[in-house]
Amino acid sequence: MTEINNYYSPRLHEDFQFNKNQLNEAGLIQLANLYINEGEPYEEQIGEFILDWLDEKDYVEVKTSGSTGTPKIIKVSKEHMVNSAKATGKFFKLPEQTTALLCLPASYIAGKMMLVRAMVLGWHIDSVQPKSNPLDQVYKRYDFCAMTPFQLDNSLGRLHLIQKLIVGGGAVSVHLKRLVQGIPTKIYETYGMTETVTHIAARRINSKKSRKKQLPFKVLNNVTIAQDDRNCLLIKAPAVADEVVVTNDVVELITYKKFFWKGRVDHVINSGGVKIHPEEVEKKLQKIILQRFFVTSLPDDALGEKLVLFIEAEFNEEELKHLQKEIQHSKELDKFERPKKIYFVEKFEETHTGKINRINTLKARLA
Repeated sequence: MTEINNYYSPRLHEDFQFNKNQLNEAGLIQLANLYINEGEPYEEQIGEFILDWLDEKDYVEVKTSGSTGTPKIIKVSKEHMVNSAKATGKFFKLPEQTTALLCLPASYIAGKMMLVRAMVLGWHIDSVQPKSNPLDQVYKRYDFCAMTPFQLDNSLGRLHLIQKLIVGGGAVSVHLKRLVQGIPTKIYETYGMTETVTHIAARRINSKKSRKKQLPFKVLNNVTIAQDDRNCLLIKAPAVADEVVVTNDVVELITYKKFFWKGRVDHVINSGGVKIHPEEVEKKLQKIILQRFFVTSLPDDALGEKLVLFIEAEFNEEELKHLQKEIQHSKELDKFERPKKIYFVEKFEETHTGKINRINTLKARLA
């Protein structure tokens, strides 16, 4: 067996367990090959990552989600992945023998990092199929789990099985935040990306404080933040990224450790000289619309760009009239934040990770 470089890929923690089995490296490699040859598709992904993790390379190739453009493959340092795992364990107070549930696909960074945390920190981790309602057939309690907002929305009735939950891969809606209030599970919304080896910041969304007002994101240890001249977030995290990460995320900086996320600069709509952040408008519309939706822009002769609203639902004329009335009388929406046109789409186009693919949905609707 290939000798493992302990600097970037330390041997498995002596407390590490996977699906109730205590495995050394040889046993884990054997299991990985079994998954690849005989397992379900999600198990095959787990097996392939385990072999990648235990090989002689000092990096892992990871696919980005494609939520803002074409998915691409990037190389992520194993040393950075180890550092990220340790930072998560410290931030969320998750020591060895933490029980964890993997319900995200191991083909993306979030799922890979759940496995790395378990191997590096000595967790007892179990895996289930990464579907929309991952807790459906789970009857055991876990200390820790990571989900997408869509999975959280479909797991509300069984969240008592999870003590601490992180939610990433997309913004958590105002509606969903309302639904999780009063639930004993400690739920955190995270901020991060593949380039920062998952999250570099988190905020609690169902604490007593967060019920009264939205809390800012707080960065993890050894991470500092700043803004560039576009008001976009700059991330200095030497433990997980060799260079300063320049994002397209417009933020309100509270301190060098705390910030509010406002939206993406590449989504900004210039309508009649007024700059509109779609994410800010969507946050306000979430109090009116329960279905999945998004706002974007279309060319307009007078305004340059006009704000439009896409809703995932069958067209209903009565519902359209009611919605137009609600929007018109909303006290939260400014004049330029009221969509000029509303489109109903039966099914949105999605990325591989289940996020709304705005670009493809727009193309398909207007084709």
